[in-house]
Amino acid sequence: MSNSLKTKVISLAVCGCIVLLSWFFFFRLDLTSDKRYSIAPQTKSLMQQATAKLHFTLYLDGELNPGFQRLKKSSIELIDELHVYAGQDIELQITNPAHAESADARERNFAQLTALGMKPTAIYERDKEGKAIQKIIFPWLQIDYNNKTVYVNLLKNIRGISGEENLNISIENLEFEITDGIRRAMRSVVEKIAFIEGHGELNEAETYDISKALSRYFQIDRGIIGTDAAVLDAYKAIIIAKPTQPFSEKDKFVIDQYLMRGGKIFWFLDGVRIASENLSKNGLSPAIALDLNLSDQLFKYGVRINADLLQDVQCAQMPVNIAPAQAEAQFEPAPWFFAPLLLTSFQHPITKNITEVRSEFASSISLVGDKKAVEATALLATSDNTHAINTPATINIATLPNPKDKQYFNQQYLPVAVLIEGQFTSNFEHRMLPDSLHNVAAIRDVSLPTRQLVVADGDIIRNETNGIASDSTTMSLGFDRYMNQQFGNKDFVQHAVLYLADDPRWLDLRSRTLKLRLLNKKIIADDKVFWQLTAVTIPLLILILFGLFYPWYRHRKYTTISKEH
Repeated sequence: MSNSLKTKVISLAVCGCIVLLSWFFFFRLDLTSDKRYSIAPQTKSLMQQATAKLHFTLYLDGELNPGFQRLKKSSIELIDELHVYAGQDIELQITNPAHAESADARERNFAQLTALGMKPTAIYERDKEGKAIQKIIFPWLQIDYNNKTVYVNLLKNIRGISGEENLNISIENLEFEITDGIRRAMRSVVEKIAFIEGHGELNEAETYDISKALSRYFQIDRGIIGTDAAVLDAYKAIIIAKPTQPFSEKDKFVIDQYLMRGGKIFWFLDGVRIASENLSKNGLSPAIALDLNLSDQLFKYGVRINADLLQDVQCAQMPVNIAPAQAEAQFEPAPWFFAPLLLTSFQHPITKNITEVRSEFASSISLVGDKKAVEATALLATSDNTHAINTPATINIATLPNPKDKQYFNQQYLPVAVLIEGQFTSNFEHRMLPDSLHNVAAIRDVSLPTRQLVVADGDIIRNETNGIASDSTTMSLGFDRYMNQQFGNKDFVQHAVLYLADDPRWLDLRSRTLKLRLLNKKIIADDKVFWQLTAVTIPLLILILFGLFYPWYRHRKYTTISKEH
């Protein structure tokens, strides 16, 4: 056997072995620096748990610009990747809602999808003649599993950043959003969370929007604590939303021991009491510390809500009548310094890639004590132009400060929401137990590892309502009707509940970062002629060199062979 034939046989044998091994052993290599083509271990495990066929319907189709084409392509690639690890078959259907026989049929398609909760997105482009064109697209994914349907919004729209960055963030969050939808479709056991009542908390209408959002994951209950010491044990988490009346020692004990047994608590508490009616009618209101009888308990856990009011140059706006007396009202927007737009931490999965959170009459939070077993993370904070008003004080709308006054707005990044994690010491350590409680379990002085979120503004979880009683309508949480903008309140609260009450590994998928590799338009504009010549001449030079070299190489090769024979 000649050497060349032996080489071919060995090569074929090696290829055959590789093909045979690949049939029994599956693996993939992702050589990208940001691992953009890899999926998380928890996602692989989730897909292996599928017991029925998963059907995906992608509505992002049609004539799309390059950014949305990239989002569509990434969605398809991720679903194909999920198919590799799925325990059952996966089916993907791509449809264009704008494709219809007539304009009326197209409108009916749009209305049908909107009625299902899939809101369209309008994009504006220009044709070759410079004419502006509006397109309606549906960046949504429908997941059908075992007679259950879930809708997933693929597009993130964060205020203040470019369209390319928003699309890149959307691609970063694809794995989280799609697996979140799959988990909701596959969930068979529904955990429970509860809103605590009995202390003047926000009512059901004022928390309707966040309750509706959380109901996709949990059963939502509401009620007072009562005299049963174990009444909270069945709940994954409890939410205390803007109480206005003091807590009894009995209620504090039940909450404390719930935390000691590993329960999760969301505190949305005001530090200052404001007379809102006086402020709206007369423009004046006293501001005094709000005593909820919780200071000792929070202090024991390592935080203190300060009795101050925060003003911030980065704030929402309010309509102000600028017309002279007895003239027809003329309203113009003015900065409302008592409604800071809170900055979010991009280092934590709860707040990563969400827009500012709107607050109103917020206070600051201080960390207290030497809590080595507790880790604290500031999730929301004011901007670098902040002023804190110590109480008691009087708020006068007519004497609002100048936003350019740096001596007044001289504080920076005051925390308003703090996540605390670890093992906490009981507030009732070495203390007498309250009376009139039954079903009291063994008292714990140190908690199991658990988490709490303390927010020094109860309005962050409150949605506005229009109308009265049965004629009222609920607005989206975080929507400012005067500014006509949606802020990140709902995303913040929802992500926080998922992080505290669910497996935090799923929210870690939001921490993925894909580097946005955009062309530097300034360099291209400055060196336009150079890059045009480079793009045109280099390929031509390569062809010319190849055309000269190859004939010479063939002539030399075959001349040598003829001389040998």
